[in-house]
Amino acid sequence: MVWKPNVTVAAVIERDGRFLLVEEDTAHGRLFNQPAGHLESGESLVRAVERETLEETAYTFEPEALLGVYQYHHPGDDVTYLRFAFTGRITAHDAGRALDKGIVRAAWLTPDEMRREPARHRSPLVMRCVEDYLAGRRYPLELVHHHRA
Repeated sequence: MVWKPNVTVAAVIERDGRFLLVEEDTAHGRLFNQPAGHLESGESLVRAVERETLEETAYTFEPEALLGVYQYHHPGDDVTYLRFAFTGRITAHDAGRALDKGIVRAAWLTPDEMRREPARHRSPLVMRCVEDYLAGRRYPLELVHHHRA
C-alpha cells in the first residue's frame, strides 16, 4: 500500500483587522477553520482555494499570494495533511448562497479572539497561518505552477 498525504488548500483573508473563518461541525465537535478543503482531481491549487472559499463562506476570493505550505499530522485520526495556504482579497459576497454541509457560519474574528480559544481550532495550522500572515509572509503565486497535459 502506498501512503499519501491529504492535499488541502486554505484561504487566509484579513479585512479591517479580522480574519474570515468558518465554524463547522466536525467529528471532534464544532470548530473553527479557515475556508479550506481538499484538492479535487484535475484542479489547480489556486482554483481549489477559490472554490472552497465560495462553497464554505459565499465570498468570492481572489488569491494574490502563497502564504506557505504546511504539513500537519493529526494524531487522533492518523491522517497527514499537506496544506497550501493562500492570501488575497474578497471581491464579492452572495448572502443568499447556501453554505456547504456541516458549515454553521462564516465569521470574522480578530487574532486575539482566535488566540483565546485554540481548543476550538480545527488544527494548530489555523493560528499558525494567521501568525505567518501577520509576520508579513507572502510568496508570489508564480511559485505554484499547474501543468496541464
